[in-house]
Formats: sequence, C-alpha cells, structure tokens
Amino acid sequence: MERNLMIAGFGGQGVMTMGKLLAEATSESTDLQVSFFPSYGAAMRGGTANCYVVISDDEIGAPVSNNLDDLVVMNGPSLRKFLPNLKPGGNLFINSTIVDRAEVKRDDIRVIEAPVTQMALDIKNERALNVLMLGVYVAVTDAVPEDVIIKGIEHKFEAKPHLIAPNVDAFKMGIEVGLKEKAK
Repeated sequence: MERNLMIAGFGGQGVMTMGKLLAEATSESTDLQVSFFPSYGAAMRGGTANCYVVISDDEIGAPVSNNLDDLVVMNGPSLRKFLPNLKPGGNLFINSTIVDRAEVKRDDIRVIEAPVTQMALDIKNERALNVLMLGVYVAVTDAVPEDVIIKGIEHKFEAKPHLIAPNVDAFKMGIEVGLKEKAK
C-alpha cells in the first residue's frame, strides 16, 4: 500500500501543519514509512503553499509524485494548478467554503466536499480548518487510524495543553463530515 497525497492552499491556511502532523503522527505511531516534502511560494501568509505526504508499507522511492492518489485543495488557485496531477480514481478533497465544485471538470475522480473554513468560523477557531480537513481526509481514506492523529495532536500541543481539546474536537468534527461523504 502506498498513498501519495498533496495538500495545497494559501499560506496561513495550515497546509504545512496539516501535512507535517499527518506525517509525524504516522511515523511515530505506526510501522509505516512516511515522507513529507514542503514547498512554499514567495510569501508565507497569503502566498501559495503545498506539501507532499507519502505513506507506504514499503520503502518510498520518491517524496514527490505527479500521479496523486489524493489531493486536498484549500483554495481555487490550488485546484486549477494541481488537479491535473490527480490520477483517475483519485480522491479530491475541496474546502467547499471557498472552492467552487463547478470548477472540477473531471468525472473520473471522487470529489469530497467539506466546508472547513465555515466550520472553523462556526466553532470560533479560525485556525482549525486544517485539523478539520485532516479529519475528513482520515475518515474517507482510512490512511491511518483516527487515534494516530489524536496522539499526534496531543504531542504537537503538549507545551500548550489548552489547545489539545479544541484541536481534537475539530478533528472529530472533520471525521463526522468525512464519514458522511464516504457514505455517499
């Protein structure tokens, strides 16, 4: 089993944090091989940001792929730029608060819509949109068990324990959305 994932969006949407959390949690809590490869645009906040995460039960040949199993796009420009790299039968996760599904002109992929920006605003935790989307991703793909990410959240925020519960709650909200999307 090998999953090639790209997460893309604007700087400030937590794209790198989402990828790094998935990679580190998987590496620390499973016997799977993991690679994380970040790519930043010219400006951090507001510029483009994307990262590749590869999870495999065997050695990973390359940390970057233009034949993606999964693509998470948090904004429209990322959809337009990276959609051609998603292989037929792949999963496209879109932040449907700001990405228009009508822009997806392919019928050979599965589109998973999650209004994570609006959800983050609704729970008054604007920085949680990445953890919400990570929950959606884990629920739909079963790439790693839920508890792996929860342990990763606990580890990431051990120096700021007041942030653990809100992030775990956001992750679980994302899981709920992902399970509904998976059932469609």
